[in-house]
Amino acid sequence: MKSVAFFSMLADGHLRRLLPLVAGVVARGWAAHVFTHRRFEPEVRAAGGQLVDLFGRYPLDAADAASFPIAVRSVAYAGHYAAAVQRDLEDLRPALVVYDTFAMLGRVVATRMGLPYVNVCAGHNVAPERFQRILAADPRVFVSGQCLDAVQVLQTQLGVADASPFSYVSGVSPYLNVYGEPPEFLTATERKVFEPIEFFGSLPAAGELARRAALAEPLVFRGAPATFSLYVSFGTVVWRSYAAEALSALEAIAAGVRRRPDVEVVMSLGSASVAPEHVAKLRKGSVTVLDFAPQWSALAEADAFITHHGLNSTHEAIFHRVPMLSYPFFWDQPALAAKCQEFGVALPLATAPREALTAASVHDALDRLLDGRERVAGALDVARDHELRVMAGRDAVLDRMLALA
Repeated sequence: MKSVAFFSMLADGHLRRLLPLVAGVVARGWAAHVFTHRRFEPEVRAAGGQLVDLFGRYPLDAADAASFPIAVRSVAYAGHYAAAVQRDLEDLRPALVVYDTFAMLGRVVATRMGLPYVNVCAGHNVAPERFQRILAADPRVFVSGQCLDAVQVLQTQLGVADASPFSYVSGVSPYLNVYGEPPEFLTATERKVFEPIEFFGSLPAAGELARRAALAEPLVFRGAPATFSLYVSFGTVVWRSYAAEALSALEAIAAGVRRRPDVEVVMSLGSASVAPEHVAKLRKGSVTVLDFAPQWSALAEADAFITHHGLNSTHEAIFHRVPMLSYPFFWDQPALAAKCQEFGVALPLATAPREALTAASVHDALDRLLDGRERVAGALDVARDHELRVMAGRDAVLDRMLALA
């Protein structure tokens, strides 16, 4: 049986974007070996893949336990473990390697083995040169000695002449790049950076969508009569770098919605560690605070969504036709927020990333959203059609990908 090797680092959202590809490969009779952390095994199995416990055998901290942001450590990881993982991969004899952009290890090993490799783009319009410049100028970035040593190994021993601590954003493939949004989210000029490119979207595979629709999951919202249901989540990654800013924003949102007795709120903390006294401050009146919310279910019930505009969150909201209030923090989020506002599916909650919110500004933003709901609903119908159209073309993308093998 022919097989494909998939590589993902520890970011939940990035792994989720690989799973529809895993399911598609398996549906065509190929084996899918997914190199990632063992905590993702239930999701990998559900997609039909076979998990390879990458981080159990090759721990990330042994390669780099200090660089910041954490994604920089994926470069050290590639330099530290590429030779060993290549030996593992040779035993499986895959015909193709597919990797999330951050999983530089997959690209390095595929190149060394002479295999074709497919990059699954990590985020909205993450053009390598521009984002590498942003990272180089960010004063919060710290590159450990371990990472610098690994970069040297990548340059001199592993054939990556242009390796740098920020190579985790530059993994564009000369074979094929699979993009996690409909084509409407890139201009003709923007998409040239990712050529050759195929648009795949980031939503779950059709079979997974059907399974979720069939599940009778418990309600996330209490659903009191005459209430407007507001879901609030900043994902998981934001809390690693901007915990204080995220908490401050949630406190302002909680204060703002208390002025609206018709609004019921569910807030997700994205499994972040938040002190009980802060949670208690949020959890008053109509505000429910969850350590982690089942987002798919929450969006199926919500009337509106305050979001950081992570890629998965944004497109899940569009699929469920949920209007958004934009509160981006960093990375690709401001640009994706602006794109959604341009399309009319979101309104700004702030005028700049991480801008301080007040109860009054939150209250006013909700008023604007409620007043424009009919207009936003029409824009969401159009955007959802884009999502459905790109999903309908997935078979052709999978055919092109497997033809590389």
